[in-house]
Amino acid sequence: MPTLDPIVPPPHIAAFTGYGIELEYMIVDRETLAARPMADVLLVDAEGNIANEVDHDELAWSNELVRHVVELKTNGPTESLKALEDNFHADLVEINRLLEPHGACLMPTAMHPLFDPDSETRLWPFGQNEIYAVYNRIFDCRGHGWSNLQSMHINLPFADDAEFTRLHAAIRAVLPLIPALSAASPFEEGRATGWMDTRLRYYRDNQREVPEISGRVIPEAVTSIDDYHARILQPMYRAIAPHDPGEILADDWLNSRAAIARFERQTIEIRIIDLQECPAADLAIARAVVALIQRLYEGEIFGFDRQQALEQGALADLLFECARRGSAARIEHCNWLDAFGIEAPVSAGLAWRAMFDRGWLGDDPGGHLQTILEHGTLAERIKRRTGNDPDRGVIVETYRELVECLAENRRFLPRN
Repeated sequence: MPTLDPIVPPPHIAAFTGYGIELEYMIVDRETLAARPMADVLLVDAEGNIANEVDHDELAWSNELVRHVVELKTNGPTESLKALEDNFHADLVEINRLLEPHGACLMPTAMHPLFDPDSETRLWPFGQNEIYAVYNRIFDCRGHGWSNLQSMHINLPFADDAEFTRLHAAIRAVLPLIPALSAASPFEEGRATGWMDTRLRYYRDNQREVPEISGRVIPEAVTSIDDYHARILQPMYRAIAPHDPGEILADDWLNSRAAIARFERQTIEIRIIDLQECPAADLAIARAVVALIQRLYEGEIFGFDRQQALEQGALADLLFECARRGSAARIEHCNWLDAFGIEAPVSAGLAWRAMFDRGWLGDDPGGHLQTILEHGTLAERIKRRTGNDPDRGVIVETYRELVECLAENRRFLPRN
């Protein structure tokens, strides 16, 4: 979902010389964990007016579609991902301080496990909200796919057509395995869904009235920026036009593939990473994903032509197998495994472990990546804590601990 007043970084930043991170959080009641629609309490400018976005030094805070979600993001590109963990955590502490007098706080993970979208959804009513109004008219945003999806977005820049094409190919090769590292949404309305990454299932399906918007979720292979416009954006704009005669949505952010081009800021934005229990875990995943993409971009693992040849349907099947089963997903996509030099068949968790052991994922100074590789995705750790059929009390107790993990910037571990 677009932010209405985006911060636009300078153009022509070369690949892997700057990064943008966005983290979305739900505001909840401190006692009951019920959603609290009060993001406007946080989004007040220097004149005391409710704003769509406010600056907080290195970060900015902004609204989303609904009033119970606030987004924190880098205030323009940052040269390194290493320092961001402390910046995000400091701002989360400040937000919790501001929410405390209202009996509210922030809750992590990618979906609220008890949220009822029919009764609890409150759309953002302030400022220039015409985009949200059009989305609501076309798709009816009272649903988990609109009002209960919290994620991390990673923005990677490109300087020109050649960098864009290489970056897009490298990202496309990595996307299918990401949910096996980041899945954090196993519950919906108090029930286990059978998916570790339920958010991604909704991401795939919530705009099915206009299927061109998300396509197969894995983006098509493209050969240039012009080819991207021809193959992805123009068909999407034609498809939405009968529903949007005012062309309010005719922009590149309408695209709901797993990674989308944001041409006004010359980045490719990865959108399918579930929010974790704390910024340290989010940034550990971001560093690992970016490190792997960079190695592919530079041709260290396998080259551009082989990346482009990876078939979209097979990549999409792998993506949703990982979304369903997390690190236990079984990989049988021989072309993908052969390209990475991993023997088939293998679990997705072991594939990530192999890439970590080969040094492809960079360092892991806080050990958060190691926690995921040893104990599974956050969704799997949550499920081991709650069991497959927990009552409401067990879910609330578990997610209260996750609220504490966020406040203290610490990992969530399964009990022995």
